[in-house]
Amino acid sequence: MDKSASESTDRSLAKVLGIRDGIAIVVGTVIGSGIFLVPGPIANRLHTLTLVLLVWIVGGLLSLFGSLSMGELAAIYPEAGGLYVYLRNIYGRPLAFLYGWALFSLIQSGSIATLASGFALYLSKITPLSPLEFRVLPILCIVFFTGVNLFGVRLAGGVQNLSAISKVIGIALVFALLIGRGHAVSLSTVHPAEGTASLALNFGTALIAVLWSYEGWHVVSFTAGEFRNARRDLPKSLFWGTLIVTAIYLLLNVAYYVVLTPNQVAASTSAAGAAIQATWGKGALLIVSILILTSILGSTNGLVLTAPRVYYAMANDGLFFSKFGEISARFRVPVFAILAQGIWASALTLIGSFQQLFTYVIFTAWIFYGLTVAGVFVLRSRRVGSATGFQTPGYPWVRSRLFSPLPELHSAQPFRTPCTPRSASAWLGSALPCICFFGATHSNEQTGAALAVVPVHERNPTATVFISQLKSGKSGTCMVGRTARVLLPADRSGSFSDLRATSVPMRCPDRQNVQHL
Repeated sequence: MDKSASESTDRSLAKVLGIRDGIAIVVGTVIGSGIFLVPGPIANRLHTLTLVLLVWIVGGLLSLFGSLSMGELAAIYPEAGGLYVYLRNIYGRPLAFLYGWALFSLIQSGSIATLASGFALYLSKITPLSPLEFRVLPILCIVFFTGVNLFGVRLAGGVQNLSAISKVIGIALVFALLIGRGHAVSLSTVHPAEGTASLALNFGTALIAVLWSYEGWHVVSFTAGEFRNARRDLPKSLFWGTLIVTAIYLLLNVAYYVVLTPNQVAASTSAAGAAIQATWGKGALLIVSILILTSILGSTNGLVLTAPRVYYAMANDGLFFSKFGEISARFRVPVFAILAQGIWASALTLIGSFQQLFTYVIFTAWIFYGLTVAGVFVLRSRRVGSATGFQTPGYPWVRSRLFSPLPELHSAQPFRTPCTPRSASAWLGSALPCICFFGATHSNEQTGAALAVVPVHERNPTATVFISQLKSGKSGTCMVGRTARVLLPADRSGSFSDLRATSVPMRCPDRQNVQHL
């Protein structure tokens, strides 16, 4: 292999992940502090176990529907970037950039900051923390996992696998301890309601807290470029990981309510801690404390691991600073993207409170989830995809259900925080100058380029499309409706006679004609 080919190989993402790693990323990232901390606020809104379980089931079904739809998209576009790639191919570059900007500035970095703040918050209940320690500890947590991820996806993935296994074992232990001392009669106890007129609003507000607990089911899609067989393993990872999380959440809620009354759950800051203390005494609280801290740390690592692949994909598309697209030759990870995310997430821990942060994150994230799922309708109408690839069962009903929480997300102000949809929308508006900047830059680089598309038979979606970029002399092949690697010819004539091993990503058009960019 020549030198240029070797350098290209060294600077690509390492394909080392399999289905077990994918499930571990989903389970290890999703199960954080939410299931331990939000049952109390939910019980304040919903006053029977039936309603509580219903809201957790609705949240789980919405996440499961989303994971099924995203599994189909992952089978069509199995490359690094996940949601960003799907939005780019379906709606175009401006909306894709808006998502990437929201991910970096708010959604992912905000989630990391929220978890790190939650870690300090819960550790302070075990051991006293000074005001300075309370501020510094979240930053140290982010710095640690940023450092771990700089040493490669194999190490970070190993940490995630260990975290997921530890969580499942710890949760199984807590469940067994509570069920063994619980009373079935507690399940029928009703917390007195103040009125039923606002049940829909209370349910919607509780649903936001539930969706926060499920947040992160999609992040494994960001690492598609590091799966050995993303088209096969990524949809399975999304489905089984989300299903496992939903089952765990339902079992834990039942365990809480066989020990505590709805009044006791509503009054608790940690339902798991209150339940363990009520059945096994104050000394057993250490078990729950360790479990919660382990869960938070695992979720933090999962978020730090995944999102930099989106910034990497954006930089390769010319939609973000080129520095974000640089890959470490030794560890084959986007080093600068990981560092930049860590710095900004650390800054966010100093800006907002725990509840402010997660409210911003949930409202903003579900806008893009809904758009992504809606995009599957667009692809189906274009007949993009393969009959042999993964397709969501229950189309189109399953996809349409994912839009149902949007009215509640718009109207509810969870837990009376000062954050509103208007303020989150204003944050997104800050991306407009960046869209103009990167759009102008990309336009200047691509002036004079053209795409020559060979007519494709309707029944042969895998027909080859030949692409020639007249200005740069780049040419290569890719699949209709899919993203592939484009080979660079040795000369600028557009000839395919001498293709190098170097490759760059390029998106293929769906239209069967000649286009000028």
